[in-house]
Amino acid sequence: MSIGLSLKTWFTRLSSDASWSNEALMLRYASSGDSHALSTLYDACGNDLYHFILSLSDPTLAKDISQSTWLKVIEKKHLYKDSGSFKAWIFTLARNQLIDEIRRQKNTTADLANVVAEQADEAHDAALLSRFNRALVNLPFAQREAFCLQQEDFSLEDIAVITHSNIEAVKSRLRYAKDGLRKQLHHIIEDEHV
Repeated sequence: MSIGLSLKTWFTRLSSDASWSNEALMLRYASSGDSHALSTLYDACGNDLYHFILSLSDPTLAKDISQSTWLKVIEKKHLYKDSGSFKAWIFTLARNQLIDEIRRQKNTTADLANVVAEQADEAHDAALLSRFNRALVNLPFAQREAFCLQQEDFSLEDIAVITHSNIEAVKSRLRYAKDGLRKQLHHIIEDEHV
C-alpha cells in the first residue's frame, strides 16, 4: 500500500512539476538569456500558439503573428513576471498582436472573417470539419476567441486574464459561442439536405 501511495505521489509530483516548468524556464531565460531555455519553451508552446492564432485568422497571418510573438518574448524577456502561467502570458502577447493586425487590416482589406470563411470553403478537409470551421468563423470574435482558448485547455480564469475580461463575461461568451455553433451547424446541415 505504501508503494502505491509513493508511486501516486511521484506521478502527481511529476505532473505538478510540468505545470511550472515553463515558468521556471522563462525566468531562467529572462535572467540569463539561456538560449536552450528559450528553445525548450518554443518546443513546448510553439505549436499550440500557432494553432490558437490559426483558429482566429488565416495561415499566413498566424505564421506572422506566431513569429512576431516569439520575437517579442526575446526582446521583452525582462517584462515577464512569475505571476502566472507562461503559456497564458505568451497567448496574451499573441492575441494583442492579432487584434492590432486585424484593426490595421480592416482599414485596407476585406473583413478577416470573410477571408477565413473563403479559405475554409476552399479547404479539402473532411466535410464535417469544413462545416464546423464555417460555423466557427461566423461567430463574433470575442465568442470565437473564448471558445478557442477553452479548446486549448485554458481555465476560465486564464481566459479572463488573456482577454482582459471578467470571468462572468468569459462564461457568457462561451455559452453564446456554443449555442451559436449548435444553431449554425443545424442550419448548415439543413441547407445541404434541401
